[in-house]
Amino acid sequence: MSDISKIVGERIKNHRNRLGLTQEELAEKCGLHHTYIGQLERGEKNATMESIEKVVLGLNISFETLFEKLASTDTATPNTAAQCYDLVDALPPKEQQAVLDMILKMVEYKKI
Repeated sequence: MSDISKIVGERIKNHRNRLGLTQEELAEKCGLHHTYIGQLERGEKNATMESIEKVVLGLNISFETLFEKLASTDTATPNTAAQCYDLVDALPPKEQQAVLDMILKMVEYKKI
């Protein structure tokens, strides 16, 4: 599958984990089969717009949230900022703040 399928699948998994849901629980909320959710999360399936709509409704997020700051699929020029965003976005809010605090301290240190 394409890099975009893997990135979107990872985001689905991150949002599901943030909610504390199993694949089975998310599948039930979405009206989809749990093996399909697993395939989406691993980037093995290209989802239809209808399936993505069911997933974002089940996760209680918007299409925009799922697709925002989507990294470039051009692996020759990786989008480092987008990769950082995806990593931090997967963390709970308290850990996101801790990462931000560390980055701010590093930036301030470099100014010295």
